[in-house]
Amino acid sequence: MSETLVTYELEGDIAIVGIDRPAKRNAVNIAVMEQMHAAFERAAGEARVGVLFGHGGNFSAGLDLTEAAARMSGGAPFKPWERGRWTVPLELVARGPIPWIAAIQGACIGGGLEIAAACQIRVADETGFFALPEAKRGIFVGGGGAVRIQRLIGYARMSDMMLTGRVLSAAEGERANLCQYVVPAGEALSKAKDLALSIASNAPTTNWAICAALPRIAEMGHGDGLFFEGLIGGASRGATDTSRIAAFIERGENKVVAPDEITRED
Repeated sequence: MSETLVTYELEGDIAIVGIDRPAKRNAVNIAVMEQMHAAFERAAGEARVGVLFGHGGNFSAGLDLTEAAARMSGGAPFKPWERGRWTVPLELVARGPIPWIAAIQGACIGGGLEIAAACQIRVADETGFFALPEAKRGIFVGGGGAVRIQRLIGYARMSDMMLTGRVLSAAEGERANLCQYVVPAGEALSKAKDLALSIASNAPTTNWAICAALPRIAEMGHGDGLFFEGLIGGASRGATDTSRIAAFIERGENKVVAPDEITRED
């Protein structure tokens, strides 16, 4: 029986997926990615939202360099299609049917940051830190980071992180758009679950459109983007009943209020 390297729990409509190699700071080898892929597919079939975290104080230190070095030293020819071991499962997160939230603590570096960048929302606690040390190790990003991370933070920031080995704190990561929330130490998973519960209450078709359609629209030209937006908007409305709109009109449910009003209500 293979070792369990990725945990999976279903809490109501929320799939909780954990990378479980704490002794290796949750470094990702082939087996970890295969198990994550299976977890992502399972979540897509039975959950409304997924939460991804790392056991033992770190999100992920990235690629398992011990395994990678063994493969490279074996003299096996380079096979570009093997990149699919990372890109295929992470594409299921980035553009799949349900939203994913990364709960980050400790190391979120290299391939770990590539995994987090595939999620729609990233929550970091104050222990979290981000880095892209590939240049120092003589390798290059290979899990979609050249696309996803660069789109999050821009070429200037990404090239700085890769060329210099610069490490960003959680607060710096929030300013750079690597995460959208920073919470006290130990509270990232709790915050991620709270967000997931809220997101799970949304219309499923709208969640799907945000995850699967919105990033594709961002890559289109202006006219094509507007056209595709119209198609997706119509499909979303056609697949949803009007009870949510009626609840707002009749009872004021989900009324948007200013942040200061939220504070006063609390």
